Amino acid sequence: MDKNVRICIVGGGPAGLSAGMYLEKKGYENYTILERLDRVGGKCWSPTYNGRRYEMGAIMGVPSYYAVHDVEEFCGITHDGPQLNRNYKNKEGKVIEPFNPKKLSNLLKLPRLAKMKKQVKKLGEILETKYKGYDVNGHRGVSEGRYDGFSQANAKREPVKGENPNLKDLCLPFNEFCKLNGVELTQDIWIGPYTSFGYGYFDEIPAAYVLKYLDFQTTMNFVKVNLWTWKNGTQYIWEQLNDHLKHPARLNSKIEKVERKDGKVFVTVNGKVEEYDKIIVTAPLYIPNKRADGQVGMVDYFDAREDEKELFSKIDYERYDVLAVETKPEDHPEISYYVFENMEKERLGHLMVYYRRWKDTKDQVITTYALRKHKDTKEIPYDECKKMVLEDLKIMKNPASNVVNEWSVYYFPHVFSKDYAAGWYEKVEAMQDKYDTFYAGEIMSFGDMDETAEYSRELVERFF
Repeated sequence: MDKNVRICIVGGGPAGLSAGMYLEKKGYENYTILERLDRVGGKCWSPTYNGRRYEMGAIMGVPSYYAVHDVEEFCGITHDGPQLNRNYKNKEGKVIEPFNPKKLSNLLKLPRLAKMKKQVKKLGEILETKYKGYDVNGHRGVSEGRYDGFSQANAKREPVKGENPNLKDLCLPFNEFCKLNGVELTQDIWIGPYTSFGYGYFDEIPAAYVLKYLDFQTTMNFVKVNLWTWKNGTQYIWEQLNDHLKHPARLNSKIEKVERKDGKVFVTVNGKVEEYDKIIVTAPLYIPNKRADGQVGMVDYFDAREDEKELFSKIDYERYDVLAVETKPEDHPEISYYVFENMEKERLGHLMVYYRRWKDTKDQVITTYALRKHKDTKEIPYDECKKMVLEDLKIMKNPASNVVNEWSVYYFPHVFSKDYAAGWYEKVEAMQDKYDTFYAGEIMSFGDMDETAEYSRELVERFF
């Protein structure tokens, strides 16, 4: 492709900013990044409270976040944040240690814990053998029993391609995938960094999403608390990238219309029409309901074609709510807590995890996390969920004295097993550049910052 091609990138989150970085690295410098908000970072949002930044969005990374490390090297920064740790409580607020076989309360569970350990080992083995290619970034080819992309096995991320009919099993909901392979108890481990982080329930989400995000290497890093954080928050990563790009994102850019005709892309932004040759969409493609924040999907402001409308209408997203709350010093938790019992769909809307980011002071907020929708149940209203979470904090003996921030963002767009198995991703990938348009962002990989950035890298490598 001509290095002078005019490229519009929609969205200044990890996917959009990374696309700009990887384009620059390949010599494409005629790009523009349009961001609708007054900040960059997307779901990496790190506001300030009492002189320190806390996390309303992404919290942490792990050493296998290779694309994030690309950004660190590009900007000359590193992961220099506080060390995180956690403990566990039951839904009654009692501290428990579910994975410690030496605890008297776990004596009756010893056979289960031993069995779970064996199943975790078994899952690791079959992922490397039976499901070779499972950890390739993106979803291209999975429903057809093949893999085609860049390996995430190590930092080299070399292109790989191959046939593996077993990969079709990844279309199943994760709980069915585990049952099929006799590793049901591994869900006890995977649920912590999956459902509590807002990515849905194992009986509704295809295994491909779960295992491409929580590949075996990444999951073991979470288990061993081998985590990366950033002193100035995850948003700082993307602020720094934005500052180092030759063309930083243009903030407060309201895109009113996009028309694609005669080999050109005409973008009406803040009342003015701009002409481009190509457009990369990292913002939401489809939002099935009217949102209070006014955010809409691509099909609402593009001259969307029938195939785009039909495919993108299959996308759903998680209703995942975050509160930042103050506590009295005597009520401040000594550590972060996970509440596994509240990660089941029967406990929809309840507090699943709450984080203490700064262990050296109690004058900081803690953040709480809850899901309020399952595909088979009625959505819990936002205010009702908020009330439930605040009541749960009382039960946990860490009551909130004040809510200082709250966020219910468009989160983890995905398709369900039926559409995944029917080749949704293969159909969308076949449309790349069909209308001088490229589709990237969360839906094309996963909802965490590294997977989205990694997909932007792959997109640039494939088409530019």
